[in-house]
Amino acid sequence: MLQDNLLTILILLPTVGALALIGHGLFWKRENDYRWIALLFSVITFALSLLLLTRVGENSDAAFRFEQKTLWIGAIGSYYHLGVDGMSLWLVILTTLLVPVSILSSWNSIKKRALSFYVFMLILESAMIGVFVSLDLLIFYLFFEASLVPMFFMIGIWGGERRIYAATKFFIYTAVGSLLMLVGIIALYYIHQQQAGAGTFDYLTLLDALKSGRVVITESSAFWIFLAFAFAFCIKVPLWPLHTWLPDAHTEAPTAGSVILAGVLLKMGTYGLLRFNLGLMPEMARRFAPYFVVLAIIGIIYGALVAMVQPDVKRLVAYSSVSHMGFVVLGIFSFTEQGMQGALYQMLNHGVSTGALFLLVGMIYDRRHTRQISDFGGLATPMPWFSTFFVIASLSSIGLPFLNGFVGEFLILLGTWLSTGFSYNWVATMIAATGVIWAAVYMLWMLQRVVFGRIRHGENARLSDLNAREVGLLIPLLILMLVMGVYPRPFLSRSRESVVAVQQRVTKSTGAAGSFSVEVQENKQR
Repeated sequence: MLQDNLLTILILLPTVGALALIGHGLFWKRENDYRWIALLFSVITFALSLLLLTRVGENSDAAFRFEQKTLWIGAIGSYYHLGVDGMSLWLVILTTLLVPVSILSSWNSIKKRALSFYVFMLILESAMIGVFVSLDLLIFYLFFEASLVPMFFMIGIWGGERRIYAATKFFIYTAVGSLLMLVGIIALYYIHQQQAGAGTFDYLTLLDALKSGRVVITESSAFWIFLAFAFAFCIKVPLWPLHTWLPDAHTEAPTAGSVILAGVLLKMGTYGLLRFNLGLMPEMARRFAPYFVVLAIIGIIYGALVAMVQPDVKRLVAYSSVSHMGFVVLGIFSFTEQGMQGALYQMLNHGVSTGALFLLVGMIYDRRHTRQISDFGGLATPMPWFSTFFVIASLSSIGLPFLNGFVGEFLILLGTWLSTGFSYNWVATMIAATGVIWAAVYMLWMLQRVVFGRIRHGENARLSDLNAREVGLLIPLLILMLVMGVYPRPFLSRSRESVVAVQQRVTKSTGAAGSFSVEVQENKQR
């Protein structure tokens, strides 16, 4: 019974926790209890999400597991349809891991309206899980939109000085993109109704109809539907030049908001590109691949160069996200198994590494009440534990071998080099690879000015090191950085078949460009 309804339980449990918080606030009003209740429900949700591993094992096929399908709105053929496969598995677990970590990071920093903060955090968790397990386009859209509202309030109420500006900009950008996606969803429904006799929002039904040829999308329709989905997801990623909302949102958001924004919300964009743009419209994906590759490479270099000159350490980490997510988009549109696997792996890496960096920036801000790099220096002396963790997280973000970032970036660059989906793939690979060098420059220079050297300000000498709570919430992320860097097989083997299914969908729909297999490469060598 539990496993048959596991996905519904994962979606509803945080919402039940939010309702429990509201009830507690109405009757008991003990503010110190709010964080404990939120933490309890988030930890239980994480523990239950690990049960997903029982059916999505190593080398599992691409079929969806824990599938639930119930008619929701019969008049329009919409189903409450959920399922998880190798692509969504790790994103769900990443979500359920980062939420309790984020709650712990807010333990002492959220003092005003604590009840509302933790309610929004739990509602946001429900929406994020719903995005990754929805197999009905209408349900997907509703969860996709629902994730905007809690984050808007988290930035707007608990953010920095420019929080209203940042929250409004975030909402306008992402809401406009979502509305474009809704137009594309309605278009797909109408096309299926015209050709199959009945409209549907069901992803698997649409996919099967397109694969079998029962439904054919004309080139012009596919062009506009692809763009409608792509704009929504590229804003979410965000892909250059649609990235301008991100640095403001990250800088002004509270620590927990930045962790969730970087760790999970950005991944909705790249997940959507993989699942819907490549899955439903492979011909258009091949057609637009060169443009996405160019934009991804620009984002990699631009994000790194702008990060390099940031005086604010949190804004530096925010711009590094633009660069890292450029690598993810590059891997997706390489149309190779290595590149697409690397892209999915890099989504997880970025959530872990950048999430840890935002946590560490939040910890030093709570003590020093500044994020200006010039206000720090020599923190290794008064804060050795903080400095050690900060260096490890930074090296992970750079892509140091034996840490998680290296595996994802290496697979992406390898896949791009092997790609035949666009011309001058070797040039694209070499230019993109400079992003790793620039990452080392801006991260190591930042470390030199923040952690090392002499203490330039007397306030820094009196700073207290990390406490047990802060060390405890960082340790799981640091362990993941090492494990994912040394032994990526358990992660990659569970996602492989699902990724290959999408890759073959793109490369075999015309039986040509973009495909890569061992046999093809061997034939080339002969």
